Amino acid sequence: MSDAAPICIAVLAHNEAARIATCLNSLPLNDPEVAIHVVVNGSTDATASIAADIASTASNVRVHVFKEGGKARSWNRFLFDQLTAFHATHVFVDGDAEIVPGSIAALEATLKAQPGANAAAGLPMNGRKMAHYQQAMRAEHGLFGDLYALRGDFLSRMKAANIRLPDDVIGDDGLICAMAKTDLADESQWRDQRVAICEGAGFLCAPVRLLSPASWQMQYRRMINYSVRHFQNAMISRIMRDSGPKNLPRQMANLYRRELPSMRPRAKLELLWFDRIALRKMARAVAPV
Repeated sequence: MSDAAPICIAVLAHNEAARIATCLNSLPLNDPEVAIHVVVNGSTDATASIAADIASTASNVRVHVFKEGGKARSWNRFLFDQLTAFHATHVFVDGDAEIVPGSIAALEATLKAQPGANAAAGLPMNGRKMAHYQQAMRAEHGLFGDLYALRGDFLSRMKAANIRLPDDVIGDDGLICAMAKTDLADESQWRDQRVAICEGAGFLCAPVRLLSPASWQMQYRRMINYSVRHFQNAMISRIMRDSGPKNLPRQMANLYRRELPSMRPRAKLELLWFDRIALRKMARAVAPV
């Protein structure tokens, strides 16, 4: 694998044994212009061994195994602690996403065509709410963590400024999107156009099986995480409005002692239960004095 390849793909995978082969086989395997890194974090299933089997026959795939879980923590460790140099374009893929053919080249081309953009976002291409999400992304210049690209220069500036994602943040994609739009400054520098929507890039998610208990358990955990994300976003927004990402904490839990007493569950019935669970979970994670 060449560290000089213009494109680097980081596949973030946690317990994705059921989907990781589909994900990796949808990427440009054996392409010398693309370096693929599979970042397996906190997995207890066969994700790492399946990825290693594919890497044994693909010259441009390398597998990294981190014992600690956490997508944001692993994102930081891979980019800022393990890579020795940044590539021109960095593409990020979730380990359960299947990437539409041509997406990687399209993301690279979008960043080249729009030099003012720090990020390029791929679109969801399946699911009941696909059209809604696509429309919202186009209107708001949003991005999903399943598929997006960042300019290498943007990551280089992050590292030089010692800006990292909080290791325990939920919703890393929203924070990355905000930092791209502010160009690593505070929200007074917000420009939507710094996140470009790439119409030629897309991803497919695993369908939810309504009759599967595992799917319902996954959805339950996801709803709790969405609530944690809601409360964390309120904390992050205050920092981004004030001094910008240079003052993000290494751990969101470092803010909980100060922030949680003023936070309450939302009144909507479909959110109230999950918000309560999230607040209890966050209270248990309060950093000791």
